[in-house]
Amino acid sequence: MIFKFLITFSIILYSSASFSEKIIEGKAKIIDGDTIHIGINKIRLHGIDAPETNQECTIDAEAWNCGVKSTLALKNFILDKEVYCEIIDIDQYKRFIGICFVDNENMNKYMVSNGWAIAYRYYSTLFVEEEEMAQKNKLGIWQGTFIEPYLFRKNN
Repeated sequence: MIFKFLITFSIILYSSASFSEKIIEGKAKIIDGDTIHIGINKIRLHGIDAPETNQECTIDAEAWNCGVKSTLALKNFILDKEVYCEIIDIDQYKRFIGICFVDNENMNKYMVSNGWAIAYRYYSTLFVEEEEMAQKNKLGIWQGTFIEPYLFRKNN
């Protein structure tokens, strides 16, 4: 019995250790402001939450498609360059969760710093300072008002 436990524990420990070192790199297809595909790998950007593609925000009571703008911001950031992702987890939808880079620049941080995503505090506090700066400077979605993306998804 103890032997079975040790084997199971060793397998879990080994898979966790090797998993935390998983790297996925290549050309990315942008799905939305916080999700990309590299080959067959679906990757959700860790610690951020971007507006959904069909989500609208408002500026001075005027609606605008902030979800499309967020997606375009990520596309313009990547510009068909190689993307390098450090995978840290897998979510309930079987997507990889990663921190991704283009030319050594953190893609997750970029999206929050420029106001195209919020810090996803439910999972991480990594990008809270960047969000506060984007909000203070009224960048991206902070130019007006919006429903937080996770609430938008819940309600739709």
